[in-house]
Amino acid sequence: MAKIVIKFGGTSVGSIEKIVAASKIVQKEHLKGNEIIVVISAMGGKTNELIEDSKKISKKFESRELDVLLATGEQVTAALMAGALRELNINSKTWLGWQIPILTEGSNTNARIINISTEKINKFISQKGIAIIPGFQGVSKDGEITTIGRGGSDASAVAIAKIFQTDYCEIYTDVDGVYSTDPKNFPVAKKIDKISYEEMLEMSSLGAKVMQATAVQTAMLYDIPLHVRSTFTGNKGTKIFNSRNIDYSKTITGVTYSKDDAKITLLGVEDKPGVAADIFEPLSKNGINVDMVIQNISPDGKKTDLTFTIKRVDLDSTLKLLDSNRKKIKFNSLSKDDKVAKISTIGAGMITTPGITYKMFRSLADEGVNILAISTSEIKISVIINENETKKAIKKLHTVFNLD
Repeated sequence: MAKIVIKFGGTSVGSIEKIVAASKIVQKEHLKGNEIIVVISAMGGKTNELIEDSKKISKKFESRELDVLLATGEQVTAALMAGALRELNINSKTWLGWQIPILTEGSNTNARIINISTEKINKFISQKGIAIIPGFQGVSKDGEITTIGRGGSDASAVAIAKIFQTDYCEIYTDVDGVYSTDPKNFPVAKKIDKISYEEMLEMSSLGAKVMQATAVQTAMLYDIPLHVRSTFTGNKGTKIFNSRNIDYSKTITGVTYSKDDAKITLLGVEDKPGVAADIFEPLSKNGINVDMVIQNISPDGKKTDLTFTIKRVDLDSTLKLLDSNRKKIKFNSLSKDDKVAKISTIGAGMITTPGITYKMFRSLADEGVNILAISTSEIKISVIINENETKKAIKKLHTVFNLD
């Protein structure tokens, strides 16, 4: 017997028929004698629909009211799941974030879970009841409904697994697991049977959408084994756990891409200590994350060029901040490019394997792909390229690193 969290994503509960099918997965685990907490997302597309409704009502829709609105999506599916389990003669009960409570802090629409009360739910599941918790939501110290940000149901599931000290957490979605690249756009993608927390965190952060990065980070910190699998096929999925349990037969585990970035170059920046800090200080204060940074060597020691990348959604805000601080920063001109993509190769095996950087860069050069910016860590290499070259870059790297 085990204590487990089972989390269903929006595509897994996108209709009454799918909710009924998901309830039978829960029933199967229930018959094994496991203690079960189900964490559930809103029906696929429902959150976007609610956001659009808020925009239709008012351009001044407050974030507090948006949290109240968006939290209803998960509430609906949680109640329907409880009904489906009751139909299978399984005792089940829904607890909303404020009823448990799931205590959060931080801003509306982007809160963080800081504590979860366990007494009521532990008592219920110890008596063979199945607790159903809507993901993505909580309550502030002031009693206000909060949401945890897009993809927050993954974060909810892993936080619940941590606080309830479950044996593992199963993440059910619409794909068979984690793939070497995006299987929807690249048929050569292969399912990965086992992957380390560190690799999964990099993949989630760099474009792989199967799991939220915050959820993976929490699982890594508290060593919570994850199992990502399909709701619809019954196949074994991808197990995510500590790297010491993985035998690496390949240097590179996956190749990811993201089209969410933008590149900015400041020309004619003064080449002196403190200038980079002056450039990035207002961005930091406004919650804008800077990723890659490249500074050219100044031939005369007076002027240089500085290039950096940000999220595409932050481009307009960044340009306004740079313009308003132009007197302090003192740059000659600025260029921007929002038609770029970030391509990344990821693999724990590259720590002990020389030549990976050369192999990646040579492969891209052979395809005529120009590298605009570079970022590296022990287990990943990321480059910025022109967006229209994404497909051939991914296909080439996937082949070169023996992932086909």
